[in-house]
Amino acid sequence: MHSCKYPHLFSPIILANTYFKNRIFASPQGSSHSTFGNQPTDQTVAFYERKAMGGAAAVCVGDAVVDSYYGLGNGPHIHMDDFQNMVHLNRLARDVNRHGCVSSIELNHCGSSSRVSFDMGHPIYGAIAKRTENFHHDGGVFAEEMPEDIIIRTIDKFADAAYMAKRCGFGMVTLHGGHGWLLTQFMHPTNNRKDKWGGSMENRMRFPIAVCDAIRKKCGNNFVIEMRMSGSEVYDGGYDLDYGVEIAKHLDGHLDLIHVSAGCHEVEEVFTVTHPSMFLEDGVNVKYAAEIKKHVKTAVATVGSLSNPEMMEEIIASGKADVVELARGLLADPDLPNKARLGREDEITECLRCFACFSGLLSGQEYSCAVNPKIGHVLDEKYEQLPTNKKKILVVGGGIGGMTAALTAAEQGHEVILCEKSDRLGGVLRCEEKVPFKKHLEEYLDSQALKVSRAAIDVRLNTEVTPEYAESVGADAIIAAMGARPFVAPIPGVDGENVISAEEVYMHPEKAGDKVVILGGGLVGTEMSVYLGMMGKKCTVLEMAPRLTYGGNLLQGQALELQYPKYGIEICTSTRAVEVNEKGVVAETPEGTKLFECDTVITAMGMKPLMNEALELRLCAPDFYLTGDCRAAKSIKEANWDAYHAAIDAGRV
Repeated sequence: MHSCKYPHLFSPIILANTYFKNRIFASPQGSSHSTFGNQPTDQTVAFYERKAMGGAAAVCVGDAVVDSYYGLGNGPHIHMDDFQNMVHLNRLARDVNRHGCVSSIELNHCGSSSRVSFDMGHPIYGAIAKRTENFHHDGGVFAEEMPEDIIIRTIDKFADAAYMAKRCGFGMVTLHGGHGWLLTQFMHPTNNRKDKWGGSMENRMRFPIAVCDAIRKKCGNNFVIEMRMSGSEVYDGGYDLDYGVEIAKHLDGHLDLIHVSAGCHEVEEVFTVTHPSMFLEDGVNVKYAAEIKKHVKTAVATVGSLSNPEMMEEIIASGKADVVELARGLLADPDLPNKARLGREDEITECLRCFACFSGLLSGQEYSCAVNPKIGHVLDEKYEQLPTNKKKILVVGGGIGGMTAALTAAEQGHEVILCEKSDRLGGVLRCEEKVPFKKHLEEYLDSQALKVSRAAIDVRLNTEVTPEYAESVGADAIIAAMGARPFVAPIPGVDGENVISAEEVYMHPEKAGDKVVILGGGLVGTEMSVYLGMMGKKCTVLEMAPRLTYGGNLLQGQALELQYPKYGIEICTSTRAVEVNEKGVVAETPEGTKLFECDTVITAMGMKPLMNEALELRLCAPDFYLTGDCRAAKSIKEANWDAYHAAIDAGRV
């Protein structure tokens, strides 16, 4: 008999007479690829099917709206009241179901946050009349109190959408009753309506219960109804866990799975609690589900910063929840369930919680992942063909990009040699291994190095690749992933004894004094300030630009900005260092020249690509690829993306 390390996690669960093969569900993520008519594309179908192929017991399609006239909040919503969508949804459900996985779809109505409906000239309604401030319109937008005839229409819309999902082959629906959307607006303590749809707790719960009951009546007892709710809104002015428990107690018996999240989309500072940042502990929101489970008979799911099988096993075994739901964890590694089931948990690529995925979605309307370069084009992966011409490929550099290039080339069947001039794979980011909020980065580097050791890759450590060495290898292609080195601006005194690089401080934090000035307000400098702040040091960050840009990762920036006041970190923008002396840094500020006194000056002014060194190898093999930081200093996501495609392209001709 096979000995499963996680017997509770991989025990089946029956909900509404529906069999789920394990307790790992893929929680709702919106469709990032859709046609002009908001219909799922082939890329969309492949995106969700990939999670099913990886072993999740259920996969939920996010952001389907039940009323495209009154309830549209975002552009890519799937319209559940457009029957032209049926053929696409049929195919989506079929392709998920065929892997022994239950397909689900998230049903939502954005209520007073129906921005797109408003822009289309339609009236918008919430549980109560209110002005919504977070619209892109000056002064916000006024939403009217939803009248009873629209309430009845909306209940029917939810039921009709669920029935359409069932007809298309979906085995369950997830009602979005959390984070401040319409169902939340009715359940919320601020719902002080004077009719039967508000005021008392019983009246506030009347609408969501009516939605559940209408779906049950229309779809039958063998169709699973899940509702996502916020166990707590975790901000001053929002409701607390005690109120969340009351919501769950009223829902009990009207649905099959209570999915407990946290937060509210209208409050920016709790975004990084709903979607936990790297500054919060793993499983930070499990406590809300655990408390709610004590008060209901309905099965309970938990969500948020979950990717470690041992932790998920403990959650199920201890009774904190019946189901664990993963979103970013299955972007980072869609095969997480299968790897855990097969005892290969040391090969799981865990989410870094760096927000590269969300930032990619905001900037390009497309999911991406720092550690999984395939997630943005899973359709290509589904149909990719291995090259017929196998080559000898020399990868120069064993950092993030180099390891990804070597692993990808080995998967393609090439003969791969990976050279790293140090005695360890992982590259420059190994310097951050002592940083508590970067523990998943260290685990990722270790996991990649482990995969390299298990693959058919000839690893040569302590090997500096010169042109002569490269020629002696006789490779068909060279992939240069040699990285970059810290850039230091020519500021008078920057070579003084009180000046040290961020890389050196990460490796030896004891070298930093009690009062520190950091030159550079990018991600390296700002994350350094938080790290040192945690150690009790007083940090000031000087940035020349008018604002911090965080390398385009605005949500990681949002998470960082919540840390600055905790540790007394001073951020000075539009501030240019002109001299470093024994007292500190002299800088030009909007108020004039100022001395920032400190014990230690830390340089975090960016990276200089090792392009010239890499280009010396360009004629040492018939084919050559310059990738990652040695072409231009990049993020982890960009380095992996470059390296992956270089390895794919190397075998095309």
